[in-house]
Amino acid sequence: MKILLLQPPIQDFYDTDVRLQPIGLAYLKSSLLKYVDGVEVKILDLHRGHGRHTVKVPRELNYLKEYYKYDDRSPFCGFNNFFHYGASWEKIEKLINLESPDVVGISSLFSPYYREVVSVASLAKKAGEAIGKTITIVVGGSHANAMPESLLASCYIDYVICGEGEKSFCDLISKLKSGNAPEQRLVPASENFRLDEIPFPDLSDFSLDNYLYEGRPMTFMVTSRSCPHRCSFCSVHNTFGASYRRRNVKSVLEEIRLRYRQGFRVIDFEDDNLTFYKKEMTELCENLIKEFPNQEMELVAMNGISYLSLDRNLLRLMKRAGFTRLNLSLVSSDKTVLESTKRPHTIEQYLEIVNTAFELGFKVTSYQILGLPFETLESMVQTMAFAAKLPVLLGASPFYLTPGSPIALQLGNKNTTESVVRARLTAMANETNFLNRNQLYTLFITTRIINFIKGLKFDSDRRELRGLDILRHLFAKKELLADTSMGFKVIDRFDVGLFFKIFEELDFVTKIDGQPFLSSALRENYQLPDGRADDRHGQL
Repeated sequence: MKILLLQPPIQDFYDTDVRLQPIGLAYLKSSLLKYVDGVEVKILDLHRGHGRHTVKVPRELNYLKEYYKYDDRSPFCGFNNFFHYGASWEKIEKLINLESPDVVGISSLFSPYYREVVSVASLAKKAGEAIGKTITIVVGGSHANAMPESLLASCYIDYVICGEGEKSFCDLISKLKSGNAPEQRLVPASENFRLDEIPFPDLSDFSLDNYLYEGRPMTFMVTSRSCPHRCSFCSVHNTFGASYRRRNVKSVLEEIRLRYRQGFRVIDFEDDNLTFYKKEMTELCENLIKEFPNQEMELVAMNGISYLSLDRNLLRLMKRAGFTRLNLSLVSSDKTVLESTKRPHTIEQYLEIVNTAFELGFKVTSYQILGLPFETLESMVQTMAFAAKLPVLLGASPFYLTPGSPIALQLGNKNTTESVVRARLTAMANETNFLNRNQLYTLFITTRIINFIKGLKFDSDRRELRGLDILRHLFAKKELLADTSMGFKVIDRFDVGLFFKIFEELDFVTKIDGQPFLSSALRENYQLPDGRADDRHGQL
């Protein structure tokens, strides 16, 4: 039996260019090869490495045209075109046809892209008809757990698997091979293999050059599953259950050695809570320091690290082991907001970890969620000002209602097509009693302005000079400009009053090198006299 595992393309205004390796499919492949006899398995990544092309903005997102209407080249740009990221529909059908599989498994990780999954399923069925074969279509992943009914509604999808997929998928394939196809299309969540029974992900279908981090071959790694915390905006427990489990350190080290021999030079730990078991994380770092004394393997955790379990000793070991960057989830500096989202974190801990990490030489990005349903605008402004004064970059994440998350259930989210398609960062969909869309957009763009200030080098870089021109105009004329091919255009959705309210909270901005930059320098030194012309860009 030939099984084809597919990572589908997505359609959005934005796409990450690094966190794309389909590690879940690689786990399925290795498990199938270990536990099911007589199968041939191949993974096709239809997302990464196929370019992009513009497509029509879906009806549910048409309101965004007022926010993303300019092809802005400035350092503060938002989004503009709506793209199809990945192989074209025509190419996908041809690729499936060439492989002639008996079963196609499709990952459905993110709810707003479920329609792309259904489209791939329809193409797989069509490809089968073209070669006179009935292809069985199976879908799994986070969206399959949150909204299986949205996938079962498609006549092109034969089975939907809930929960962790390794054992359930192996069991389903065994039944299909024996001619005992289940009548029940929904495969409910069931107990998976123990973590030490699941073989390392099979990466043999992936090119080293296809997943790079700053030019070096990168692979994902998962050392644990689920999370011990219960943050209300997170849906991780839908897929991985309530039990937080961690692989033993020996197994993790063995996999890292294998990846190094295979040519990978960057490991991205995609755990939802990498450092919760501090003793095991300490042991892992100590062993990596011995194995790679010159940091031959760079380590990152782009999914973020909970600062709750960090301390000076662990940070010191992580730095020596190969970590140079930390993505920390601040969410909010407001104690009541943290309590309402059931986060067991404190701002005192956050400050201690940020200051220690900076002292040890880490580059830190601090992530704030913009637009949580019960957070006031004033609280969001205070959080942004709080982070701006620290030696960190700001990561802004506009809140969206993830189907199946506790907060979505609490608010009675109906999971309509409209709400699901809008469950993405770029949609800015969640207006609240405290925050309208213009304000949300302004907060998002303001984080880019603050990050620009944090990174100022004053070295005549063209992009920096362009940004300084726009900042001068913003402070002098009270309007933000987009730098387009047709000249400067005023961004009318940018709430200038809110922007200046944020800067009123700032006596200074701390740059990423730790140096303070006085806000008064912006107000006084960046203003241009009325009517001044900039020879490079025209009238400002």
